[in-house]
Amino acid sequence: MATGFFHDERTLWHFGAIHTGNIPAGGWVQPSNGNFMAEAPDPKRRIVSLLEVSGVMAKLDRRGAEPADDEALRRVHPRDYLDRFAAMSAGGGGSVGPDGSFGPGGYDIARLSTGLAVAAVEAVLTGALDNAYAMTRPPGHHCLPDQGYGFCLLANGAIAVEAAIARHQLSRVAILDWDVHHGNGTEAIFRDRPDVLTISLHQDNCYPINSGAASERGSGRGEGYNLNVPLLPGGGDQAYLNALDLIVAPALRRYRPELIVIASGVDANALDPLARMLAHSETFRAMMARAKALADELCGGRLVAIHEGGYSEVYVPFCAHALIEELAGVRSAVADPVLEFVRAQQPGDAMRALQRRLLVEQAETLDFAARA
Repeated sequence: MATGFFHDERTLWHFGAIHTGNIPAGGWVQPSNGNFMAEAPDPKRRIVSLLEVSGVMAKLDRRGAEPADDEALRRVHPRDYLDRFAAMSAGGGGSVGPDGSFGPGGYDIARLSTGLAVAAVEAVLTGALDNAYAMTRPPGHHCLPDQGYGFCLLANGAIAVEAAIARHQLSRVAILDWDVHHGNGTEAIFRDRPDVLTISLHQDNCYPINSGAASERGSGRGEGYNLNVPLLPGGGDQAYLNALDLIVAPALRRYRPELIVIASGVDANALDPLARMLAHSETFRAMMARAKALADELCGGRLVAIHEGGYSEVYVPFCAHALIEELAGVRSAVADPVLEFVRAQQPGDAMRALQRRLLVEQAETLDFAARA
């Protein structure tokens, strides 16, 4: 089995606005001495480092990619947005939307990040790899067609999916987004279309605020092909596994995708500063195991994970390492140093029962696949 790992050090040279902790610096918020960015390179760099020292990287097919070309970008983003972004980048940086800041060369770095996603999907669809992980930065699932949003400057996953549809005439692609924040950009891009099923598991009303309600199911021809699964804050490990078993698996089986793409944020982890979901490294390992089994069952194993959020410098590497091990079908000697502590913080029986009941009620309302 060949698992690809797509990465380029240059993507870690992107920088945006200065934050103190997870709050933008300025006004009454004093800047931190370390010029801390909420969407910082260190958690991603530490993922790569841990893969290397554990020996897992030696078992992956490590690859780079060319920046996404203009044709690929314009399938999602209008020319005026790309021109504005490029001009700001050449002029020293700027911002293309809410939490959409970048420095000099930001446009070229974002194109490279997108290129990693495009190349990962293409390699899996052509059979060069069985599955793949694209270490993209900046991330992409919040980005709207005409503006950046939530640290996302180009819609990496959506662009990769559009390229796959164009090159391989796919008619059913599923995007499973388990980043802790609602995938509002991906939803907006595919809202009206039945050829891409989007499923977002996210902390209820976390980011963007008032986005990602279960009642938002798509529109027009795409009605029913957008599924939002909001989870109660603090839901923990069982909330995610129940969501996959009760909603995601039945939805994918009814849709029968030709390709599954995961928007793989690891910010549902218990130490993350931008959410409160109490997941741990074994949560992510178990989620990837379920995703792999579904891909094997439904689409010949064609599965690509594209990195999104994750902001705990110390814990992101362990969560991502676990799910990449599972994707590649290997295990190392790496031990999660806080696993038992996080397991001890999981919600009690009443909370778990409430979350499961809400998921069962939502599952009972799903009828989209009768038209798939």
